[in-house]
Amino acid sequence: MTNNPKEEAIAAFHRWNTAFNQRDEDGQLNSMHFPHFRIAKKEMAVWETPDEWRAKEPQQTERLKAEGWHHTTTVSIEAAQANEEKVHLIIRQSRRNENDTEYLSFETLWIFTNEDGRWGAKFRSSFVNFNSPTNN
Repeated sequence: MTNNPKEEAIAAFHRWNTAFNQRDEDGQLNSMHFPHFRIAKKEMAVWETPDEWRAKEPQQTERLKAEGWHHTTTVSIEAAQANEEKVHLIIRQSRRNENDTEYLSFETLWIFTNEDGRWGAKFRSSFVNFNSPTNN
């Protein structure tokens, strides 16, 4: 722990993204808090528990594979607001195929909270181009 909320939240996001690329559910869950909220399109998804979130992951993996996804890179990340309890991160992500060619770029807002001394993602809202094959 660095005692710097911005650095802690950014580090938690990078841990999450590494686990996402490895399709490591436990690794992702280690950087999340529940209930967990996500706005995509105009719909709010709420997962009350890690098990609820975990139940949707096989479909997510299949959708990513169907669009030719190999990994997601973080193009930029900035802490827009921060205090010792909460950090708002503005992130630009790039989905890439196995040749490391970008096929989808989008901005996303993540809100990380410090709960019981652990930083984790509590809320996400993405501006994904919904012409993407996965629509997520």
